[in-house]
Amino acid sequence: MRRFSQRNSLVTLSEINITPLLDLAFVLLIIFVITRPLLEQNIDLQLPRNVGGPDTRSIDRRNIRLVEITPRGEYLYQGRHASLRQLETDLSVAYQQNHKLIVDIRADKRTPWDYVIAVFDACLRNHITQFSAKTAPAAEHQ
Repeated sequence: MRRFSQRNSLVTLSEINITPLLDLAFVLLIIFVITRPLLEQNIDLQLPRNVGGPDTRSIDRRNIRLVEITPRGEYLYQGRHASLRQLETDLSVAYQQNHKLIVDIRADKRTPWDYVIAVFDACLRNHITQFSAKTAPAAEHQ
């Protein structure tokens, strides 16, 4: 006589094992946490030294647009390469959508000021009056 019936071998498994799914989710989370800071730093700039104190204003990050300028005069808007004309167009559109727009300008300390002034002028032509030149903290260079 058989111990197991034929019927038990045909019954499908009604439970789903979620352990591999959780393992995959944790791996993806770890990859995201590691790569996120790398995506924010697009180019290596040597910022001028800050001689003043730290800025204590609280600013909503949704109002900030980042413009980076390389020593060769290449512009990056929000991490994407752009010409000066395209940069001005993008800033104008962003300002029309949000009148609290603040433009943060990060220029390498070796960048000729002509490129920085061109961004200032583009902002002013489009009525953007809140912009700042980013600097490195003073403690970083000592």
